[in-house]
Amino acid sequence: MHLPQVNLENWRQKVKQAKILRSIGHVVRVIGLTVEVRGVAARIGEVCDILVPGEASVVAEVVGFRDRSTVLMPLGDLKGVYPGCHVVPRGKSLTIRASDALLGRVLDGLGQPLDGKEAVKNGMDFSVDNKPPNPLDRRRIKEVLATGVRAIDAFLTCGRGQRIGIFSGSGVGKSTLLGMIARFSEADVNVIALVGERGREVRDFIEGDLGKQGLARSVVVAATSDQPALVRLKAAFVASAIAEYFRDQGKDVLLLMDSVTRFAMAQREVGLAIGEPPSTRGYTPSVFALLPKLLERSGMGQKGSITAFYTVLVEGDDLNEPIADAVRGILDGHIVLLRELAGRNHYPAIDVLNSVSRLMPDLVPPEHMQQASRLRDLLATYRQSEDLINIGAYVSGSNQKIDEAIKYIDEITQFLKQDMGETSTYEETLSYFQKLAR
Repeated sequence: MHLPQVNLENWRQKVKQAKILRSIGHVVRVIGLTVEVRGVAARIGEVCDILVPGEASVVAEVVGFRDRSTVLMPLGDLKGVYPGCHVVPRGKSLTIRASDALLGRVLDGLGQPLDGKEAVKNGMDFSVDNKPPNPLDRRRIKEVLATGVRAIDAFLTCGRGQRIGIFSGSGVGKSTLLGMIARFSEADVNVIALVGERGREVRDFIEGDLGKQGLARSVVVAATSDQPALVRLKAAFVASAIAEYFRDQGKDVLLLMDSVTRFAMAQREVGLAIGEPPSTRGYTPSVFALLPKLLERSGMGQKGSITAFYTVLVEGDDLNEPIADAVRGILDGHIVLLRELAGRNHYPAIDVLNSVSRLMPDLVPPEHMQQASRLRDLLATYRQSEDLINIGAYVSGSNQKIDEAIKYIDEITQFLKQDMGETSTYEETLSYFQKLAR
């Protein structure tokens, strides 16, 4: 007996298109930054809607569980929420609509328009919480990425797909340096994340540091310090996801994030709110687990690249504080900005003696490395003897190396100083650098 064949494809499509009925929970209590919900089946990282009668729903994310309750943290204002409010899970984590129409736009920490324009309608839904690429799928870094900043291109040469940290205390010029790199670099697309910044600084950075020319090929994601901790966290992941989208299109992307320290502080708030014990200087263990998940997402892909510059705000100019130490161990190099140099009106205040690009030896010819080493020696010699020279205690002719350092220090300093509106091509930098080294 032969049974008739049934075409199941139509039924498969109907099942895929069917709406899944999800359990509806209710708010039990609100404690600090967290909302406890019962009766809802949702996973860690899933987005839920808290329904408030007469007002827009509050979007929240599942961050943990306590006893029989699900713990949520809001991605907005909790105003109006009361015990008994219905909670509906969406069944998915946070996504953004990604397309080339994002260029020139300013978005908030959740990927929504902040510039008053309409949201991007056409495009693909792109997950915010992506995993770093498989290490064996990453191409090796072999090409130089010129930043337009002489001190970096000559002494700390960067490659396409490299990840570098910019370390300094407050007010030493991190944002200005990021603006210079965004305007002058050879990348196809800039993705800029301003995490936990002052509200005033967002527009100052866009109009002053970035400018119209830089904004035209950039996407800015901004979550100011008044935003909930989870929104500040998501801003870093949203920016990384946008960079990944453009990288997958085969483009060379420059990801600039200011700052990783405020990202870590936001995660500390989340961890403490859900009962995680503090460990190193008040930072919770989840902070140090989350840092590599963020920082490893940039780099080379199978096609395209993400070259990333992450700023690190060091507390009290202590370069060995926990976040700075952890980030420095993950990245492929670090640029240190020195407050002493900024006090001398030396901008950008890059301390080339304490900065390093781990990939520079693989990117530049041996002659370049020798020239950089020679000039570093002169700088180090002058810095060691500077106090003696300034008080007049050093007698000319006593030490040939110090005499040579005194002779050339002004030319080296002039080479390293650069106005924020001044650019220098890679060829111009190398030509000037070679003459100086000779």
